[in-house]
Amino acid sequence: MWPFILILILSYLIGSFPTAILTGKMLRKMDIRNYGSGNAGATNVFRVLGWRAGVSVLLIDMFKGFVPVFWIAPRFAPQSDWIIYVQILAAVGAIAGHMWTLFAGFKGGKGVGTSAGVFLALATLPIAIALVSFVIVVALTRYVSLGSLLAAVIFIAVMALQKFVFHIDVPNVLFYLSVAVVLLIWIAHKSNIQRLISGSENKLSFGKSVEGE
Repeated sequence: MWPFILILILSYLIGSFPTAILTGKMLRKMDIRNYGSGNAGATNVFRVLGWRAGVSVLLIDMFKGFVPVFWIAPRFAPQSDWIIYVQILAAVGAIAGHMWTLFAGFKGGKGVGTSAGVFLALATLPIAIALVSFVIVVALTRYVSLGSLLAAVIFIAVMALQKFVFHIDVPNVLFYLSVAVVLLIWIAHKSNIQRLISGSENKLSFGKSVEGE
């Protein structure tokens, strides 16, 4: 029992690393939560600080999800029959840590980057296709939020095709976690969806930051 509790706690603490907040303070001595959408995640960093800072935050957030699932879970619970469930536990801890970080009043990002890191370890092909779609959508539209939302849909669509059309062995627990995470990401982007519909969502600047600093 204790190894599972330890995995959950470690995964949560790793996921709680406040990447976006620290990036804002280091680069501009600013609290990212006071700018843009007010969210402490990669999407808002893209919007406020520009694409270079946004990519850096996204990669670190992915690392926060990848490490608990790929490295921590197998070492604390190496039994092959249970490993997928232990990895799911680590995934839940890391994503929860990112969205409700211990180090910022339990208010973090929207879970996109950390979820991508989790599924990079658990569902490599679907997340790779989703990431490519994210880059294409953002490059064409300059809406990071739209790229995140569509990438989430494409990810679960590829998972569904693997499981139900091509009959690839995708564990039920992994598929259901994927559906839950995608729904959570869409719910977390509710305000972005409203701004996209109204046409008021800010676009990514490939030059200076949106704030012009």
